[in-house]
Amino acid sequence: NLQINHIFHQFASEKEVWPYSIDESILDMTHSWRLFGNSIREVARLIQKTIRQQLGLYTTVGIGDNPVQAKLALDNYAKHNHELIGEIHYETVPDKVWSINELTDVWGIGPRMAKRLNRLQIHNMYELAHTNPYLLKQNLGVIGSQLFATAWGVDRTQLTEPIKTKEASLGNSQVLPRDYLTQNEIETVIKEIGEQVAARLRHHHKLAGCLSLSIGFSYAAAETDGRSGFHQALKIEPTNDNQALTQQLLWLFRKNWDGQAVRNIGVYSSKLSPDAGQQLNLFESSLNQIQHSKLNQVIDEIHRRFGFTKLVYATSLLPGGTAIERAALVGGHNGGNSYE
Repeated sequence: NLQINHIFHQFASEKEVWPYSIDESILDMTHSWRLFGNSIREVARLIQKTIRQQLGLYTTVGIGDNPVQAKLALDNYAKHNHELIGEIHYETVPDKVWSINELTDVWGIGPRMAKRLNRLQIHNMYELAHTNPYLLKQNLGVIGSQLFATAWGVDRTQLTEPIKTKEASLGNSQVLPRDYLTQNEIETVIKEIGEQVAARLRHHHKLAGCLSLSIGFSYAAAETDGRSGFHQALKIEPTNDNQALTQQLLWLFRKNWDGQAVRNIGVYSSKLSPDAGQQLNLFESSLNQIQHSKLNQVIDEIHRRFGFTKLVYATSLLPGGTAIERAALVGGHNGGNSYE
């Protein structure tokens, strides 16, 4: 991957090359292709030959006016001709995109999404392109609008635009040691990571007003589902309390998980505000709330003075728990148990 992307950098600047996955990259050749040939297709052949000569690998190339067109050309045409090059442009979308009869042949549409589209009487890309976009958004949310844009070959992505960080956030993530299949095991790790994020918030004297959960499926589950996972966010009352955060995380998980094997879990907090005092809940005893807050502080102090493994929840001893193993990684830094 690194060697191939190094070759790509010979044809486009570093900011114009975006590694999309371990075996795919997107190149914005808008400003550089004329330096290497008389047509973009000629330059694509030159890139293929360069990789073949230097690394001994055959490569497929999708060409388009934007990344989604290039991706559709790669998946549906480049892999099925002797040149290993496919090409789609805005003017050829009706011929090249609307003619795709199998929805699952399109990037971003897996078997489950195809079934949802079928229930809307959409069975191919022509029907998707000619469906009311407001109906798609109403039934599928923002992904409906994205699929409608895909059907018309529309993609406004600019690879050279820097990603702007809108606000500070605190979070942890975990690549699981194996595929997690049962709800109890997955929720054990979600709670562990949620509690670590809560501890980091308290360490930095912050409250989180937004909580997000990122779930990555295993490779096999992603192939079947058509999605690599899901990422959901939720606005909450500003807090850094263990129980309040983990309850919301579990609600997000149960609402969006449908039995897929899980391999990656991430928890992130944002919309941070100073922890200037404790906001009491009128529906719960103020004494209980204050004691609960002090308990979190005592647990944090024990972890700080004696190490994370000296005091863990019993659930971390159950099958699937990873907090103790993560605490042993380079002083706990890789596992997020260090609060710095």
